[in-house]
Amino acid sequence: MYDFNYHKPDSIDEAIQLFLGAEDGIYLAGGHTLLPSMKQRLAAPTDVIDLAGIDGLSGIEDVGADLEIGALTAHDEVATSPVVQSGIPALAELASLIGDAQVRNRGTIGGSVSNSDPAADYPAGVLGLGAEIVTNKRTIAADDFFTAMFETALEEGELLTKIKFPKPEAAAYVKFPNPASRYATVGVFIARTGSGVRVAITGAAPSVFRSTDMEEALNSEFSVEALEGITLDAGEMNSDLHATAEYRAHLCTVMAKRAVLKLL
Repeated sequence: MYDFNYHKPDSIDEAIQLFLGAEDGIYLAGGHTLLPSMKQRLAAPTDVIDLAGIDGLSGIEDVGADLEIGALTAHDEVATSPVVQSGIPALAELASLIGDAQVRNRGTIGGSVSNSDPAADYPAGVLGLGAEIVTNKRTIAADDFFTAMFETALEEGELLTKIKFPKPEAAAYVKFPNPASRYATVGVFIARTGSGVRVAITGAAPSVFRSTDMEEALNSEFSVEALEGITLDAGEMNSDLHATAEYRAHLCTVMAKRAVLKLL
């Protein structure tokens, strides 16, 4: 790990000013990606801005049609919250499947979503539910937020403050986890909403994505049989020591069928 300046601001405005005034600043939420990267010298920020001291960035609130979850809310809080379990039980279950107890108690929803890891669980929930990402500057639709592997629509210094999740009619999340990391080899989140079915897939490709073929099929007939014959392009999938692209493409349909069966 290289030397760096550590800051712990008391407000969002102070955090942003520290970031903009740094040569190469970075925000610290839970730190599960940032700190290991720094230890391995894969990241070398000049300034680390710890967000933990800022009031108002954590917590869960039911606001009628939506659930609002603060950026620094830990995974375990989402998983065990009666508000989430009642309003969007699939989101609570998704959070319960992340990593292990240590990860769930330190990792944050905002950090995970901002990091846009291709195998993370939360991006599937955000995209599958059609959530809105609220920052210090604007509100970004989930469909516009995840742009590439480890890349989002967030601008330089822009800070995610909370996420608004609309309550679906029903939803389910199913994943095939890596047995060591618990990251999704493939994870599928399906939500039935007032405007139709949304299918979001994580772990398979360089970035979370929606399967329009599956959505069209399920909007016509919400059944496991509706997904028969749907195959995703293996050329668009990740391939590594854990799973080939062809295997991941196959898993997408398998996990989607399981999610539909769970909903039914």
